[in-house]
Amino acid sequence: MKIHLCVVGKLRNGPEKDLVDDYLNRFEKIGRSYGLGPVSVVEVEDKKNGGMSNEAILLQRIIPKGSAIIALDERGEVISSPSFSRKLITYVNNSISDLAIIIGGADGIDSKLREKADYKISFGKMVWPHALVRVMIAEQLYRAVSILAGSPYHRT
Repeated sequence: MKIHLCVVGKLRNGPEKDLVDDYLNRFEKIGRSYGLGPVSVVEVEDKKNGGMSNEAILLQRIIPKGSAIIALDERGEVISSPSFSRKLITYVNNSISDLAIIIGGADGIDSKLREKADYKISFGKMVWPHALVRVMIAEQLYRAVSILAGSPYHRT
């Protein structure tokens, strides 16, 4: 299953980008044997400053047709890493070929796009900087395949 991180905003070179790249590389090495990967990061920028509704239009253009959609949103469900791992493998077992994980802009994800998501995940009640959310989801993808592989990376 191909995974598409569909995000608003450009991540500049720096420690956050380095971490995202590192975790996604680790994910792809293990994930292939479980039918997971590759991961593409597709960024959009709202140059017209049209707000969430314009960002939603831009995001919808980059979400592959027929994709399952996970929205990272503060209203989503707070789940454990093992639950996230099971969710990913369930998509694979159900022959889902593409998974789009969407990260909105500074104001979040437009409600109309959020409603189209098959699943909504929250990283807690705190608000996180956009760059850190990317690091966090990249790390959780790696942790998910580590759990599947029985690696000691995830300790229970």
